[in-house]
Amino acid sequence: MKRYLKQLILVALFLAVGLGTALAGNIVIKGSTTVLPIAQAALEAYMKANPGVKLSLSGGGSGVGIKALIDQSTDIATSSREIKESEIELAKSKGVRPAPVMVAIDAIVPIVHPKNPVNNLSIDQLSQIYQGKITNWKEVGGDDLQIVVISRDSSSGTFETWGELVLNKAKVTPRAQMQASNGAIVQTVSKNKYAVGYIGLGYVDKTVKALTVNDVHASAKTAVSKEYPIARPLYMYTNGEPKGETAGFIKFLLGADGQKIVVMEGFVPLTAQAKKK
Repeated sequence: MKRYLKQLILVALFLAVGLGTALAGNIVIKGSTTVLPIAQAALEAYMKANPGVKLSLSGGGSGVGIKALIDQSTDIATSSREIKESEIELAKSKGVRPAPVMVAIDAIVPIVHPKNPVNNLSIDQLSQIYQGKITNWKEVGGDDLQIVVISRDSSSGTFETWGELVLNKAKVTPRAQMQASNGAIVQTVSKNKYAVGYIGLGYVDKTVKALTVNDVHASAKTAVSKEYPIARPLYMYTNGEPKGETAGFIKFLLGADGQKIVVMEGFVPLTAQAKKK
């Protein structure tokens, strides 16, 4: 909860500064709320090491960030999914060449209220819950209570990855409560004993209980090995190869200090993937 409030305060601050920085030609970052804590901590460290540099940061979802890149209203679009072919074509029509940089690895974790007795769900059970075919916790070993389904909204890269890896592109039940951010899902599930939601690994805290999936715990090791079935890369997109301060910031994030920030924020560094290879 404290972390979520801190993010809201800092994002508001960077948004306020962002109007001036955009005019001054400094770095603007928009997009994924999953990547948000990584970008936030990295830009704080980068600005501290480079006092003359200003960066503005906002969330809104992967789709929002990619749209901003296409509209040329951001220097970096953060995304928890790969850019779509339709987005690439639209970008090209506007003279924009989206260039991806993988910055971290993430696992999407289903969460419930800490008092919920359920500890594990299979991919099939999660799929049926989110399609509205399983509606009571007793059907998956829990109490005789109706399941409250909490989902990300459709602008979210996490929503799209969940749809592909869990739902196999089936539609989410219309009874699902759609939330605009990982933090909002944590808040909602922490206050509802009957709810289930899903968030990026770095957002898991003590106010909610992380479930295992197919009896596999989400961790750096299982995400990299792909033993955990709901893992994905996290990206930053730029218009062509990054240049100037944008290139400097991304280089910092990919370096040793930047990847330490990835770990501190609860995500999986690229170094873990390199070691696996």
